[in-house]
Amino acid sequence: MATSDRIAVARGDLPADRVLRNARVVDVLSATVYGADIAIHEGFVVGIGNGYQGRETVDLRGRYVAPGLIDAHLHIESSMVTPREYARAVLPHGVTTVITNPHEIANVLGVPGIRFMLRDAESSPLSTYVTIPSCVPPTPLATSGAELGPEQLAELLTEPGVIGLGEVMNFPGVVGADPRVLAELAVCEGRPLDGHCPGLSGKGLNAYAAAGIRSDHECVTVEEAQEKLRLGMRIFIREGSAAHNLRNLLPLLTPENERWLCLCTDDRHPGDLLDEGSIDHAVRLAIREGVKPLSALRLATLNAAEHFRLFDRGFVGPGRRADLVVFSDLEAPRAELVFVAGRLVAEGGALVSGVLDRAGAGRDAAVRDTVRVDWNAVSFRIPAASERMRVIGMMPGQLLTTELIETPLVQDGLAMSDPARDLLKMAVIERHRGSGRVGLGFIRGFGLQRGAIAATVAHDHHNLMVMGCDDLSMMTAARAVAECGGGQAVAVGEYVLDLLPLPIAGLMSDAGVEEVHRLTERQHREVRKLGSSLPDPFMPLSFMGLEVIPSLKLTDRGYVDISQFSVLPLFV
Repeated sequence: MATSDRIAVARGDLPADRVLRNARVVDVLSATVYGADIAIHEGFVVGIGNGYQGRETVDLRGRYVAPGLIDAHLHIESSMVTPREYARAVLPHGVTTVITNPHEIANVLGVPGIRFMLRDAESSPLSTYVTIPSCVPPTPLATSGAELGPEQLAELLTEPGVIGLGEVMNFPGVVGADPRVLAELAVCEGRPLDGHCPGLSGKGLNAYAAAGIRSDHECVTVEEAQEKLRLGMRIFIREGSAAHNLRNLLPLLTPENERWLCLCTDDRHPGDLLDEGSIDHAVRLAIREGVKPLSALRLATLNAAEHFRLFDRGFVGPGRRADLVVFSDLEAPRAELVFVAGRLVAEGGALVSGVLDRAGAGRDAAVRDTVRVDWNAVSFRIPAASERMRVIGMMPGQLLTTELIETPLVQDGLAMSDPARDLLKMAVIERHRGSGRVGLGFIRGFGLQRGAIAATVAHDHHNLMVMGCDDLSMMTAARAVAECGGGQAVAVGEYVLDLLPLPIAGLMSDAGVEEVHRLTERQHREVRKLGSSLPDPFMPLSFMGLEVIPSLKLTDRGYVDISQFSVLPLFV
């Protein structure tokens, strides 16, 4: 659109494409609401006021109009659907822009995986911006399927939609001035550099911030977040499916620091996206917890736009993209109309017909057949070497874990699962290179009484993770997952009770988001029959191998503790 045409429409000399009449404009900049008409032309808001004429007029009858919502940090792969299907889930909720870090698929496939995500996202109107995954692999404490170095990062920076460096998880590498990590930071200099440094404080945190990293989404306490805020780091308050940090962190919010806080989901599963929503759910939850509605909306719009230098959105005003969400209740905003670049894309909680007619790239052969296991080398036998063993303590609703010391149940000299004490055997099978390497350990917190579950969704290395009450069930579940090219399985003995194939990198389905939700719910019911009371046991399981989150995790190399940056023995 020529600037002269935009100005002419703004002056009122030419008709706009569309005029939204009788709107209550939500001004997230000054935290006010005022009545006006909104003129939209060729994808942009060009005028706010009275007297505008348009080729189409929509009478909003006093409903509120806010900027489209922005998710400041997420991994689309965690929804278990492709970017195109993810858009179908979140656009009806008023989410019009997401900042995604394709770290998960990068650890399986590297550059081809990232390019798949970029291309598939192009088939939807959702603005999908990418931060390049840093630290692939995150640490040498687990085996990933690919490696990204400074050369690959520089190559990816030329891709449209790539805006910065994704969460720098190897914070010990930053603090210790690891040459590889510093080279990655240097390649992305001048772009937003996002952080990931759970529990880091003091001089180490100073060193991390001095490297130019300007955000963090891993805070779990107000004290941790305050220290990072004082050093100039923007805090992304996370409300996902596995990590629920919003309620704990809201006391951090003050009128003075409000502009330095954003909302993000990080990892959100299909059921939660469809039933509760995305960032809109976090906005409503914040309001219920006492945050003023306009402040909550600001955390999900203007603040994120400014952090990522997306100055064409995040605010309803002339010259900004007409990414708009219309709703009736300011105290509990639920999208009734959603516009992207001035086009109506969702109404009444559903996409408008024709918005996603073009097929995505989900059948790309380059992102399939990624599970390679040497089954002749895989064994779950654990000789009992001591009367004291390390056990991962899973904490519901958190990614953090504790390190427990327990007495093993020993039979014929072997350490066994002990469901009566909620001590279950866990294994991580390397699935990228067919090395046959298996990390073995025990975990408490899942409550399984029979059978086993297995999955290739295992942050961030995404090896094949299996947990269960006996070795036979574990082997059955693990083999079922491998044979379908990746996914999630529930088994008892020799029988597979349920299987969800995730053929795209072992992370995503090529089915629709509603179908994936139906299949995951079916799996959850099967697991509950086996004794676990967790609403979604696969989500916390997927984080029990995430070595960059304290304190004790399991990878294909064994127990790891990021605070010591080392592998720990199972037995004490």
